Amino acid sequence: MTEPFHSAGLYTHSDHIDSWTVRSAKPLSYEVRICEDAFDLGSTALLEGAGTVTATGPLRRFVVIDEEVAALHGERIEKYFTHHGVDFRLHHVKADETVKNFDTAGKIVQALDAFGINRRQEPIIVIGGGVLMDIVGLVANLYRRGTPVLRVPTTLIGLVDAGVGVKTGVNFNGHKNRLGTYFATSLTLLDRSFLATVDRRHIANGLAEILKIALIKDRNLFALLEQHGDRLLETKFQGDAVSQGRVAAQVVQRAVHGMLEELQPNLWETELERVVDYGHTFSPTIEMRALPALLHGEAVCLDMALTTVVAERRGLVTAEQRERVLDVMRLLELPRWNPLLEASLLASALEETVRHRDGQQRLPLPVGIGDAVFVNDVSAEELAAAVDELRRADSRVPAATS
Repeated sequence: MTEPFHSAGLYTHSDHIDSWTVRSAKPLSYEVRICEDAFDLGSTALLEGAGTVTATGPLRRFVVIDEEVAALHGERIEKYFTHHGVDFRLHHVKADETVKNFDTAGKIVQALDAFGINRRQEPIIVIGGGVLMDIVGLVANLYRRGTPVLRVPTTLIGLVDAGVGVKTGVNFNGHKNRLGTYFATSLTLLDRSFLATVDRRHIANGLAEILKIALIKDRNLFALLEQHGDRLLETKFQGDAVSQGRVAAQVVQRAVHGMLEELQPNLWETELERVVDYGHTFSPTIEMRALPALLHGEAVCLDMALTTVVAERRGLVTAEQRERVLDVMRLLELPRWNPLLEASLLASALEETVRHRDGQQRLPLPVGIGDAVFVNDVSAEELAAAVDELRRADSRVPAATS
């Protein structure tokens, strides 16, 4: 008779093995760090994890950089790597939603292959906005089944949203982020100084994601935006006085902390009711339909404006609170209305979201300012009525004639 055998981690019910259950757990840890100058010559944060030399020679880094960032900051970045004796290549990429696809990802892989890296000791570095970080995150996850990556976000939306989570992705078949993975970045350095060269519209774009956190979980953050939002936009989070500098730092810290507080217990989205999905029910469809006219944060703001009206109609938000929210959107120079807010498109977008959220709407709505609730019963008729009301509420759009 054959002797039974056992192996750690594998369990069978009898000597006749016809099934194995394999269980494993991999701990996850990554760091998001605020810094004043990621490329200060005295800083070695971007060189951490591999010492100063590899097993075969000097430190090597493959650096993917947004082409506009390279034009503005490339000389300083090159000086940083040269100062530290790094063998590096800067791979420039045009990065926006219109080229957030597999073709762009494939070109990065080709350049990465040409440079050649030790995937354990030589992390990829990405310097750019949320679109580029999403693409490079996907590349790093797929390349040899996992290559470390370090991020330096250079836009506000990158600092407070795209640069702090673990999702990667590219657009496909007309759908936003249809293909993607979960992949943790070893280190993200948040450096507000890059925002000084970001245009005003893209600062507003990032403020939309900060407003999202404020509306669903942080009324004190909302108060900061209500009081200082115009100056934050004007000064690009650099601060034109000591007090304004403190406000800028506090707004970024609260936004990042709020986002991470929600993401950390649910990184792989096993729980589909996520308050950080606020503003992301209708916006993916709106954004992709509008390309390239709308930025991501602008589409999110339209979604939030609409759902604020839905919430008011349900008695979750008062008329006064609705006006405060819409006024802050205007203060931040974000859109509250767009012709794409049409009932049939919104109903279609909601159907797509239901498929994405496992058969239920799981739609977060604001409760006052600073809290949220999930609903599963929003109807097409309710959306149509909210659209009409939002059109009337936006003073820039004339009321529809009967």
